[in-house]
Amino acid sequence: MEAPVKPDKTGFLLNFLYGNPIGRLLLKLFNNVAFSKIAGSFMDSPISKIFIRSFIKNNKISTDDLQQTDFSCFNDCFSRKMKNSARPVDMSKEAFISPCDGLLSAYRIKKNLVIPVKQSFFSIKSLLSGNKIYEEYREGICLVFRLCVNHYHRYCYVDNGIKGNNHFIKGKLHTVRPVALYEFPVFCENCREYTIIDTENFGKIIQMEIGAMLVGKIVNYHNKKRIKKGTEKGKFLYGGSTIILLVKKDAVKFPEIFFGATRAGYEIPVKLGEKIGVKQN
Repeated sequence: MEAPVKPDKTGFLLNFLYGNPIGRLLLKLFNNVAFSKIAGSFMDSPISKIFIRSFIKNNKISTDDLQQTDFSCFNDCFSRKMKNSARPVDMSKEAFISPCDGLLSAYRIKKNLVIPVKQSFFSIKSLLSGNKIYEEYREGICLVFRLCVNHYHRYCYVDNGIKGNNHFIKGKLHTVRPVALYEFPVFCENCREYTIIDTENFGKIIQMEIGAMLVGKIVNYHNKKRIKKGTEKGKFLYGGSTIILLVKKDAVKFPEIFFGATRAGYEIPVKLGEKIGVKQN
């Protein structure tokens, strides 16, 4: 596990869009789902291949870890598939694994409050658009995995079990970088899709994928079915994105460093398949 890191600095454009009155007018266009779909369609076109070389170079992506490097469009590169050896999965029953590459924040759920950012709190109830299942996660754990553009954008199941149907919640598409988190209730506004998974070793968990600016699509492969730990659950197309896991009280023990780092404003880099917690007896 890598050392905690401070959230990355925000560039001029995002500061302008979220911190300037004129920028906020433009933001209404950029975070519109229709605009994101148009941008996504371009990233699916052969013309978008012109961006691939600089994207790989600027983000220091190792092509040795990839199953293929002959991409037909930019989104093929962005949602590239890695060799299994590059992301080994801890298959031991007691290991609770990360579902993705990303920057992890961890919160203990108190009453119905989840994620404090400045003066705002995001509730599980609003996150799940009022689904009463949120009541089962009081006093549990909320894990937030923030994916940046350089991260691997495929994600997996954290345990064997049975997944329920996918529930899509329509919304806007803000960036998930800190500048937006400070200004808007991003996790409750963005397009998102969640499922309840009845796992073999950790009880019922909720896994939610959240789209972001210029992410035209969240691609989940399966509806209700029996699933296996480490099996690919889906992928994001272009843009930074977020995955949230909700875990019930006393189901999993997570290292205290996760919570301490989050309180101090740091995030923990994690990789798909690595152990981040253990079954709590």
